[in-house]
This record gives sequence, structure tokens and C-alpha cells, in this order.
Amino acid sequence: MAKRDFYEILGVAKNASEEEIKKSYRKLAMKYHPDRNPDSKESEEKFKEVKEAYEMLTNPEKREAYDRYGHAGVDPNMGGGGGGFGGGGGFADSFGDIFGDIFGGGGRGRSSGPQVYRGADLRYNLEITLEQAAHGFDTTIRVPSWDKCETCHGSGAKPGTSPTTCTTCAGHGQVRMQQGFFSIQQTCPKCHGSGKVITDPCTPCGGQGRIKRNKTLEVKVPAGIDNGMRIRSSGNGEPGTNGGPAGDLYVEIHIKPHAVFQREGDDLHCEMPISFVKATLGGEIEVPTLSGKVSFTIPEGTQSGKTFRLKSKGIKGVRSGYAGDLFCHVAVETPVKLTDKQKDLLKEFERLTVEGGAKHSPQSKGWMDKVKDFFE
Repeated sequence: MAKRDFYEILGVAKNASEEEIKKSYRKLAMKYHPDRNPDSKESEEKFKEVKEAYEMLTNPEKREAYDRYGHAGVDPNMGGGGGGFGGGGGFADSFGDIFGDIFGGGGRGRSSGPQVYRGADLRYNLEITLEQAAHGFDTTIRVPSWDKCETCHGSGAKPGTSPTTCTTCAGHGQVRMQQGFFSIQQTCPKCHGSGKVITDPCTPCGGQGRIKRNKTLEVKVPAGIDNGMRIRSSGNGEPGTNGGPAGDLYVEIHIKPHAVFQREGDDLHCEMPISFVKATLGGEIEVPTLSGKVSFTIPEGTQSGKTFRLKSKGIKGVRSGYAGDLFCHVAVETPVKLTDKQKDLLKEFERLTVEGGAKHSPQSKGWMDKVKDFFE
């Protein structure tokens, strides 16, 4: 029986790229694999046919010979026609070069060594004041760290002994697991990817090859940093495994509550209590800021709750080109613990105010009008 054209078998054009051939092969091999079609002689033959076509067309020399001379130009014994599904052929081998990158092991001829892992990142919570956040400062912190064990010089083995090659993975640090017709590579459960086993561990470090100690680091806190922001210290996290790079240390900022100011982005807010006399007559008052005291004048008749904005008296943020503002919220204070003379003076003041009419209390007059309209 005459053989079918390899391009026709795979359903691709004669100028198809290798990627197009692989894509078609994956689809057809899945379709006709005997595990999906038990007891189907036809599917088995088609799978063999697809495999042979794939192996011929993905080999540049064989493809060139086939394109020039057809089936006469290639040796059928080099294909997959007689391979069957036992021994060294079969589905897993056919798919090794296609799925190797996905499962990390690779196809034929690849080898793997101990896995290298990056160290874990660490976090350090740094509590600072609002003033420190606004102006920035340099500080030092102590963080847990790992140093090479001086007894075993980092090997993890007791002096006079040495780690042995792991028998489970033969020193590769990885083992291959068969799942159905897929071969999956994963970290060796015995040596945890190191490729070595310590039978007689070093006493001081317990076989880890490192000792936990604290180390002192200098941290530069930039001006304008805000609550929750992090400063990255590269390479000061957990050390890597099997020679892998160390992780990073992240210093997370937490700003303590302030007695006077509340921060909102780059702006500051504060409550400013004033006497009712000052609110009534107006005048100059002093207000604190993070850079010193400033004075400004409040107008006559200032009401409680009035907000005054002091431009650029807030905080210049880390990413800002200019400082925020300071918002002063007026709170008119009611006098307490008055003397008899003070009370008499206030009563006289109240009498004169009432006699003067609604012009002295516009808010009260407006509110009373609203109440009157409500009841009517």
C-alpha cells in the first residue's frame, strides 16, 4: 500500500514552518493516541503515521531529501513507523521536545543540576514621628540575618566529614515523576533540591551551614515619606539556596499619631481654639507649623468651624514638586469657671446685644426664621 504524503498526514502546507508542524502534530497525536482510543487498531496506525511524518519533517536533512525525492529519498527505518509503543519509543518520548520547556526538564539529551532559589524577602516595621517623616533622617536598624557557620565553613557537615551525593536524585536536585503519559520534573523530596545529603550534621548550625545573627543596617528615610510606604534594601533579605541570590529587605514606615496635626496626603490639618472675644473682635494669632510658628490675622466675627488655609505650610511629599497646605479649623471656646463679676459683665453684654437687634446674631436670626417657617 502506497504511503501517504507526510504534509497531507499532518494537514500542513509544504512551506509550513516547524512551529506549524509541531502544533498540528500535538493536536493529531492527542486525537489518535491509543490511551484515548483503546482497542482501536485504526487509531494506533494513524498515530504511528503521524509520528513518522512529524519526525521526518522536523529533521532538516530528512525534510530536504523528502521534498526532493519523496518517500524514496528517506530511509523508513529511521522514522517512527516501526517504533510501536514499547521500549524507548512511545508517547512520552515523542512529546519530550515539545513539552520539555513547560515541565522544566527538557527533551532528550538534557540534564539538570541542583535547583538555585532566591532568598525570601523580609519586612521591618519602622515607627517614626511626623516631624521625621516631613524632614527625613538617617537611622540604623537591627535585623535578623544569617552568617556562614565558622565551624563547618558553610558545608553543614560535621568537621572531618562532607556531604554525600543524594541517592534519590543522583545529585541533580530533581526527580522525574510520571503522571499518565506526561513526565514532570520536581524538586527532590530527600535533599530538597541541593543534590547533597548530610549524614553527620554540624552541631552549632544543625546542618544548615549558617548561623542566625542580628546585623545593623543604615537606613536613609527620605523627606516627605508617608505612612505605609516602604524603603527597599537590596540583598538584605534571606540568603538564597544553593548559591541563589539573597532576597530584599523592605522597611515599612509607620507614623506615630501627632498631638497637634493630622496628615492627609501632603496637607496638614489642625484644630485652633480661640476665645469668643478674639473671634468677635478679630486680631492676630500664632499657629504652629512643622517648620516653626507663623502669625496671621483673623477677621472680626469669625465663627466656630471656620477654616483658614496657610499655603505651602504642609509637607513636601517624596514625589511632590511643592509642599502641601496647612488647614487651621477654628473652634471658639466657651469660657468656664467664671467669677461673679465676669458673669455680670456677660449678662450686661447679652442685654446690649439683644437690644441691638438681629444684626449682632445673623446666624441665630436665620435659624429662628427657619424654625418659624417649619412650624407654620
